[in-house]
Amino acid sequence: MNEKLIEKKLREMVKRRGGLALKWASPFYTGMPDRLVLLPGGMTYFVELKTTSKNPSAVQIQAMKKLTALGFQAFVIDSQEGLDTFQKLINDGI
Repeated sequence: MNEKLIEKKLREMVKRRGGLALKWASPFYTGMPDRLVLLPGGMTYFVELKTTSKNPSAVQIQAMKKLTALGFQAFVIDSQEGLDTFQKLINDGI
C-alpha cells in the first residue's frame, strides 16, 4: 500500500472520530513524524506514514524516541494492519 493511500485512510478515520490529522512539519527539527493526530478528550499522537515495507530513517527514529521520552505516543503506520491497530488504540482511548 502506498503512503498517499495510507495517509488518506488515516485522515478519514480520524475525521470520523471528530479529530484532526494535521500535516506536521518542523523546519528547524528534522525527522518529525508526518501527522499530528488530535482527538477529542485531548488525545495526541504523532504518526509517521510509510509505504508498505519501507522503514523510517535513522533521524525519524531518533525524533520518535525523543517524543516518546517526553511522554507522547508516536507510531509508524505502513499498512492496513497498522491502520487497524491504530484505530483500535484510539477507540480504546489509549
